Amino acid sequence: MNDYCSHKLMYVIIILLSTQLPVCAQQPPPNTISIYVNPSQGLMFGAFFQGISGGTITIYPNGSRVATGDVIQANLGFAFSPAIIEVEANPGTLVSILNGADALLAGSNGGTMTLHIGTASTGTPFITTATPPARTQIRIGGILTIGSPLANPAGAYNGTFSITFIQE
Repeated sequence: MNDYCSHKLMYVIIILLSTQLPVCAQQPPPNTISIYVNPSQGLMFGAFFQGISGGTITIYPNGSRVATGDVIQANLGFAFSPAIIEVEANPGTLVSILNGADALLAGSNGGTMTLHIGTASTGTPFITTATPPARTQIRIGGILTIGSPLANPAGAYNGTFSITFIQE
């Protein structure tokens, strides 16, 4: 290489080294997620009548209700709805839902019914999209197994169930 070319190359290298380029680093770790349960929007199955052999009532995440066996849905002014839970997390957070064991609901006049937690409206896992303080809303349905009138006398049935949210 001649002197002219080597000087020119040196100037190019000096110019490149003196230029300020943005530096990228790893983003900070994600914030932990927060879970909010809407107390007025629990999993509710509404009113129904059961025949001799019983059956099931299913509440889907979209709010629809279906009965099987000899269970008859009744519209007596008692609401039915999926449970609504809200997740507050940074957008893009991957969250898995782990349903707990089946729950036993105790009746006001005796008897118990089994509650199986159903699917979530978001599926699992899901990616949060809302930017805090906004929250990602999740609707969760369930299946209530109803026995005979002797095993499950008329009345109000209450209980609790657990769901675990795992931030990945």
